[in-house]
Amino acid sequence: MFSRILIANRGEIALRIIRAARELGVETVCVYSQADRDGPWLEHADEAICIGPGPASESYLRIDRIISAAEIANVDAIHPGYGFLAENAHFAEVCRDCRIEFIGPSPEAMALLGDKISCKRMAKQTKTPIFPGSDGAIEEVDEAVKVAREIGFPVIVKASAGGGGRGMRIAHNEVNLRAGIEAAKKEAEAAFGNGAVYIEKFLEHARHVEVQVLGDKHGNAIHLYTRDCTSQRRHQKLIEEGPAPGVDLKKMEAVAKSAAELIRRAKYSGAATVEFLMDGKQDFYMLEVNTRVQVEHPVTEMITGVDIVKEMIRVAAGEELGYRQKDIVINGHAVECRINAEDPARNFMPQAGLLETYSAPGGFGVRIDSHVRPGYRIPPNYDSMIGKLIVHGRTRAEAIARMRGALDEYRIGPIRTTIPLHRRIMDYGPFIEANFDIHYVERLLKQDAAEAAST
Repeated sequence: MFSRILIANRGEIALRIIRAARELGVETVCVYSQADRDGPWLEHADEAICIGPGPASESYLRIDRIISAAEIANVDAIHPGYGFLAENAHFAEVCRDCRIEFIGPSPEAMALLGDKISCKRMAKQTKTPIFPGSDGAIEEVDEAVKVAREIGFPVIVKASAGGGGRGMRIAHNEVNLRAGIEAAKKEAEAAFGNGAVYIEKFLEHARHVEVQVLGDKHGNAIHLYTRDCTSQRRHQKLIEEGPAPGVDLKKMEAVAKSAAELIRRAKYSGAATVEFLMDGKQDFYMLEVNTRVQVEHPVTEMITGVDIVKEMIRVAAGEELGYRQKDIVINGHAVECRINAEDPARNFMPQAGLLETYSAPGGFGVRIDSHVRPGYRIPPNYDSMIGKLIVHGRTRAEAIARMRGALDEYRIGPIRTTIPLHRRIMDYGPFIEANFDIHYVERLLKQDAAEAAST
């Protein structure tokens, strides 16, 4: 086991890693920017090192500064968390060259699965279900038009690298497709430094279901079943739950098994998530593989009892997975709400500033993953998420009822947050009945805006 690790991240995920490392008897070093010099999570680390100004481009994204901090602090390994450099294969390679263990996959496995085109090719080999579409990157627009005619409109143009909805365009006809490819290429090049795009069949009404997987350096791989991430806005997740409700157990088992085989074939070590879209017939189609720990990993921890972050550290240190597939059993249902410092009434405008009031809910089956407290000043430099509220219940109905109560208890001010929207969704029929698709939140927002305008 490692003696000392560096955490190349901030906020709630940094605190989450500190807690897992502490249980393993591992010391932690946190790097931080000048904007985070008063970050509450830093108090829980064994050491903290400033690596630059507030902008991420001058701190959390500076590989040279992070490696220098790791060498000064004499650490054995680096945990990247999520975001920032977590899916940067070059960073993982630099860590290896400097003889510092990267707590995650090898650069080769990350590059193989992180690139959506190469990932789809491997998925075919493991019988992981994928969308019909182009076999590789689109070189000529006429080529894309030919593929679209074969598989039928609508289609979606996607960037081979990156995610978060950037480099994506939906096309319902040839004119839209031609314009969409050029726009997607430019956006992908600007966002990821890679303008490669491909096309695949687009599902108008789909659910977003993902499979949590774990692998080690000894060729073992297991799945921890599914999560549903259908509750999203503009491709950004708002609410996650697990297991995915209403999915046929045989289909779920088959897809989860194929996901585990996919990462095993890729010689993958650590936590990964294989994301799918599911249609009305419960047929699955792979979207991508996230080669890192997910924001929503607590959902899976609550229903399986597996500490995913501890497993990441253990397998990076060379240990075998602490579980076999037969050990993984689903217990009840869990729901997570992302608490973002955003104002839903003002097009989700980020809300930086002083938190004067912060009182978190509690009680049986309630978990809070957050780094904030009263008196904390939210900086304007980073993602707006300030915490995650997770609840567990014996059934989905019980979990939803528990979430309603927890949201009512949550007090944050004067900063506006997404809590009122979460309350609204918990009482919304399509969510309660799990009769929804990835566009239902946006339809709800339009409905509420229209009603407000008419009064």
